Amino acid sequence: MVPSLLLLLTGLFRATEPAPRCETGQETLGQCQTAQKAKCVDISLSSCTDVTYTQTMYPNFLDQKSREVIEYSSEYILISVLHNLLQGECNPDLRLLGCSVLAPQCEKDKVIKPCRHVCENLKKNCLSAFDAIDMAWPYFLDCDRFFAGEEEGCFDPLAKLRGEVAVEEDLPSDFPATFIQFKHHSYSQMVSTLKKTASRCSHIATTYSIGRSFEGKDLFVIEFSTKPGHHELLKPEFKYIGNMHGNEVVGKELLIYLAQYLCSEYLLGNPRIQTLINNTRIHLLPSLNPDGYELAAEEGAGYNGWVIGRQTAQNLDLNRNFPDLTSEAYRRAGIRGARLDHIPIPQSYWWGKVAPETKAVMKWMRSIPFVLSASLHGGELVVTYPYDYSRHPMEEKEFSPTPDEKMFKMLAKAYADAHPVISDRSEHRCGGNFVKRGGIINGAEWYSFTGGMADFNYLHTNCFEVTVEVGCEKFPLEEELFTIWHENRDALLNYMEMVHRGIKGIVSDKFGNPIKNARISVRGIQHDITTAADGDYWRLLPPGTYIVTAQAMGYTKVMKRVTLPIKMKRAGRVDFVLRPIEIWPNKLLRRPMEDMYDQYDPLELFDPHAQHAQARGGSQQVREKPWWWSYFSSLDLHKPLWLLKQH
Repeated sequence: MVPSLLLLLTGLFRATEPAPRCETGQETLGQCQTAQKAKCVDISLSSCTDVTYTQTMYPNFLDQKSREVIEYSSEYILISVLHNLLQGECNPDLRLLGCSVLAPQCEKDKVIKPCRHVCENLKKNCLSAFDAIDMAWPYFLDCDRFFAGEEEGCFDPLAKLRGEVAVEEDLPSDFPATFIQFKHHSYSQMVSTLKKTASRCSHIATTYSIGRSFEGKDLFVIEFSTKPGHHELLKPEFKYIGNMHGNEVVGKELLIYLAQYLCSEYLLGNPRIQTLINNTRIHLLPSLNPDGYELAAEEGAGYNGWVIGRQTAQNLDLNRNFPDLTSEAYRRAGIRGARLDHIPIPQSYWWGKVAPETKAVMKWMRSIPFVLSASLHGGELVVTYPYDYSRHPMEEKEFSPTPDEKMFKMLAKAYADAHPVISDRSEHRCGGNFVKRGGIINGAEWYSFTGGMADFNYLHTNCFEVTVEVGCEKFPLEEELFTIWHENRDALLNYMEMVHRGIKGIVSDKFGNPIKNARISVRGIQHDITTAADGDYWRLLPPGTYIVTAQAMGYTKVMKRVTLPIKMKRAGRVDFVLRPIEIWPNKLLRRPMEDMYDQYDPLELFDPHAQHAQARGGSQQVREKPWWWSYFSSLDLHKPLWLLKQH
C-alpha cells in the first residue's frame, strides 16, 4: 500500500453511495449552489495536484462538502491506490478522471463538468483491467451521471497526457516558417511541435502514437511519406528512436529538429530531401521514455548524471528489457539448417516484468515492415552495431559478429564518416578511444549486455538497427544544441539514405498474386528476411556478387545471381515468380518454429494504447472477498461495497 495513504485509511469514511444533491431537472452543480453563492477555491488534494486546472468548488458532484470529507472518502482512497491495484494499467488516466469528479474544474465561480466521451473511451479501454481483478466499475465514474456532452460545455481531464495543454511563446511574426528553436522541449512542447510540423506539411507528414508510457503519456511518432499513414509498394520503411534512456536527451532533440528540417526543406524544394521523402517512409520517435525524461529534466540541463531518469517510471532499463534472442541464436548457430532470423519470443520472457513502452515498440516493429533503424543514445561518441551480447556470457568484451557483419559495418560507417567529430582523427576528444576503429565498434566488443533493442530488431524482424552514441554529455546546455545539430544533421540524412542499399523486389505467383512471408535467402549469410503483406521485400547488402533464393510454403524454390557494383547507391530490383508444386516434400510439410510467431503470444493480445491488464497468475479462486479488499480493511463499517461485483 502507498505509505502516504496509511493515515488516511485510519479515519472515518462514508458508508454508502451518496444521493445527488441536485433536484430533478437541475443539470449542473453550479445550478444547485446558486443560492449559496459557492466560490472557486484552490485544489489541495495530494492525489490531484497534477490536474490541468488550479481551482475547484465544494460541495463536489458527490455532495462532499469539503477537502477533509473528500480525503477521508473511499472514492478518494480508491483513486489513490488504483495505480497499485491495476499495476499501472490505465493510469494516471483513471486517477485524473476521478479527480475531475471529486475536485471538478471551477472557473469564475462556475463548475465545468468533464467530457462524457473521455469517460466512455476510458471505460471501453479499461473495463477489462477491473474485470481482471474482479472489481466493479466505480459508480462515481458513471459516464452518463457525472459527465457532460461537448455541446453542454465540458473539459478534457486527460488533455495533459496528450500534450494538448502546452503553453508556448509564439514566435515573432517576422520569423520565417523554417525557423527552428534549438532548445530543450518538455513533453507537451515536443508533442505540440510535432503536431505543428505535421500540420505545415500535411501532404507528406502525419503524427500517431504507438502506445502509452507507464505513466500514460503517448509515445508520439511523426511520419514523412508521399502517402502518410500507408505502406507503399517497394517503398522501404525507416525509423529513428530517441530518448530510450530518459536522461540521454540529445537524441530526442535531434529528432525534433530533424522533423522540422525535413518539412521545411521539402517545402523549399531541397532535392536531397525531396528525393528521400518521395522514396522512403520515415518514422521518427523522439522519446521512447518520456517518464524518465521528466525526472531527468528536474535536475536541469548541464547535469551529466548517469542514473537519474535513465530508467522508466517502473525502474526498468528499456535497453535491457527486450527478449534475449541472442543466446538462442548462438545455440542455433551450430545446428545445420537452423535459421538465425525471426526467432520467436520465448514464453519465459513474459514471466518477468515487461514495460508497456517495450511492448508498444515491439508491436510497432511487427506492424510495419521496417528495413533500417537507429537508436540515439548519449554518454559517448561512437556508433555500435550487433551483436550487443557476447557469444560467451562471461566475457564482458568479446567481438561477437552477426552473419551480416559486413553490412552492419557499412551502416555504422555511413553515420560515423558523415559526422565531423566522429571522423576526426584526434584522440584527445570525446570518443577519442574509438579513433583507430573509425568511430565504430561491435557492441559486445565494447561491453556486453543482454535484452537490447538492436539485437531484438535483427533476430525477430527484418530490421537492421545500430546504436548511435551522439555525445559525451547526456543533458547538455541549450547553447550547445545548435552545434550538436549541425554535427549530426548530415550523418542523420546519410544513414537514412542507406535504406536504399542492396536489393528489393516482389515475390508473386504466376498469376501476379503477392506471396506474403516468402523467405529471401542469400548464400553464405545465415540470416533470411521475409516478404511483407504485399509480397515486397528489401534485403540490405554491401557491394558484391550473391546467389539469392526466394522460397515459400507450397512453391518451388527460385535462385538468381545478383551483382551489386561498388558505386551503386540505389537498391537493385530483383523480382521472383514462384510456381506451385503438386506434391510437397516432407521437409516442406514441417514448418520451422521460426517461421511463425507463437499463436498464444501475449504481444498479439496487447493493446498498447489501452494498456489492458494482463492475466495475473491465472484464474482466481472463488472466495467471499477479492484480494484487493484488504486495501479497505481500515474502513470498518464504511467499506466501498459498490466495488464488489454482484454475482
